Amino acid sequence: MKSIAIIINAYSNLAHSLNQSYRLKEEFCKLGVGADILRNGGRALIDGGGNVVSPLTGYDCCVYLDKDKYLSSMLERAGMRLFNSHSAVEACDDKMTTFIALAGSGIPVPETIPAPLCYDADAHPSAAMLDFIEQRLGYPVVVKESYGSLGRGVHLAKDRAQLEALAERLKLTPHLFQQFMAKSAGRDIRAIVIGGRCVAAMERKNDGDFRSNIELGGKGSAVQLSDEVMHICERAAGLLGLDYCGIDVLEGDAPALCEVNSNAFFGGIERVTGKNIAALYARHICDAIYKQ
Repeated sequence: MKSIAIIINAYSNLAHSLNQSYRLKEEFCKLGVGADILRNGGRALIDGGGNVVSPLTGYDCCVYLDKDKYLSSMLERAGMRLFNSHSAVEACDDKMTTFIALAGSGIPVPETIPAPLCYDADAHPSAAMLDFIEQRLGYPVVVKESYGSLGRGVHLAKDRAQLEALAERLKLTPHLFQQFMAKSAGRDIRAIVIGGRCVAAMERKNDGDFRSNIELGGKGSAVQLSDEVMHICERAAGLLGLDYCGIDVLEGDAPALCEVNSNAFFGGIERVTGKNIAALYARHICDAIYKQ
């Protein structure tokens, strides 16, 4: 029997995350494919001989809805096909790594400066570094933690005092500093790309926050992508090797890619666009695995 494993985070009980896995299982079943939703934990090991071994047997592939780079790497080493691949998940999980991977491709992005990694709680961000950020990016400046989703870990420094405070508070956390695009404050476009093609898009607006996330009060509405934005999204997904992703684009004087999410929640965009994203992703996976 055709069978697919759906791996979700070991600890998360977010309704968005659970909906993602249940909807995919439902659509796989419609295609005549069995699917088991499994939590991360105990799914792979390195044995005494140094070999990667996984007890996940009998599955034709795995829909990987976690961001745990250790398990994704080990499952691939054990011979499992993942959607998305380990390298794609890893490149998207760290926002600075995403920008580095896309650098030189011609894809426009907000100007971005990585914060130096800090391992000493008694150390302090240097005035020279803050001077450089201030002079290059101006105010306000976005201060963004490298790991995180749903708008968490994204901050706005409106002056030097706030920049110093955020740099000090986040010094032990990987983060970056980014150009603030005022024309896109509280607004962006979220596009879903499956198999290299944009299949749905919505505009997100938040009148009460500079972050547009629906989870933070933003409202979504269906939108038709311009050729330019569609090209940005599809090219980025291809360069990162993503079977599925959500791409956020800011619109200022010109569009700029803001983030790429390898496990973007699709409940909201399904509601506002009427597109069955789960069915499209399930069909893409089955076409790749079973050549249906």
